[in-house]
Amino acid sequence: MKNKRGVICFKNPPSILGYAAVAGDMEANGPLKGKFDKVFQGDMDGEKSFEKAESKMQLFAAKQALKKAGLSPDEIDIAFAGDLLNQCIGTNYGLRELNIPFAGIYGACSTMAESILIGSVFVSSGYVSKSIAVTSSHFCASERQFRFPLEYGGQRPLTAQWTATAAGAVVLGKQNEGKVNVKAACVGEIIDYQIKDMNNMGAAMAPAAVNTITKFFKSTKTQAEDYDMILTGDLGQVGSAILSQIMDKEGYPLKGKHSDCGLLLFDRQRQDVHSGGSGCGCSAAVLCADVLKRLETGKLKRVLFIATGALMSPTANQQGESIPGVAHLIFLEGNIGHGNCD
Repeated sequence: MKNKRGVICFKNPPSILGYAAVAGDMEANGPLKGKFDKVFQGDMDGEKSFEKAESKMQLFAAKQALKKAGLSPDEIDIAFAGDLLNQCIGTNYGLRELNIPFAGIYGACSTMAESILIGSVFVSSGYVSKSIAVTSSHFCASERQFRFPLEYGGQRPLTAQWTATAAGAVVLGKQNEGKVNVKAACVGEIIDYQIKDMNNMGAAMAPAAVNTITKFFKSTKTQAEDYDMILTGDLGQVGSAILSQIMDKEGYPLKGKHSDCGLLLFDRQRQDVHSGGSGCGCSAAVLCADVLKRLETGKLKRVLFIATGALMSPTANQQGESIPGVAHLIFLEGNIGHGNCD
């Protein structure tokens, strides 16, 4: 495992043994309809609160990923998981019954890539043989925490994104035990362009995505055409446009290879999500419902997955602070590929 200041090329690339994605009604009626492992009904799916519903989603995603990997919770050495809520309560209460050694993480909407990245380091190093990465988000719970109670009925500007009600889980094991390997990763830096609008997360996160992608390209001596897909999550329409413009100026044009989870999860023409989707569950659901399957079947061979996060606090924002961004990258390759990141 080689580390070039945040860029990690795995000598023994861990593989993905199982994965699962669940979604709410609205997400399940988008472009990925029929691809989720389970669709949760309504905002609460029979639970007493939005937060309990999110925990329920995350637990199901973890159990389903384990089931598809043919493993029990006792066979997992460590779980890396988190969500958007204060103290990561969606995760803490969701996964407590599994009794897996647990390390909670917070990367905002970058949590899916971050958890897979950390789990991959543990597996590749040989300290553990299997890990699980899990994350989730819930529209109603997030709106209550970060903006206004839904009953307030505030108008959302066109730059705003819709927090996905969704969850995803990925089980990691040793090299070639699964059909998709995590070949490399890049730990993002905190990038702050002094964006202060909580309804314009795409603009806050795009510079972080630029920083991470260009750092990975430079370190690995690759460029956009070396990959089948460069998948960010989740910049939405505004952030994706900013990303493309800056990448062009940096000399690393994306050349039609870029897709964004916030634009893949919803149909902006018929679903009122304004600039697109967001939330931990957005990129997790797109990855686990669609992209990993396409890698398994050979429809995609080499994918850069860059989950982006706005590291904001409502309290800090109300005190006039800006919204820093971060983006973590993992390089995924189907076993039929023979790429190298050295």
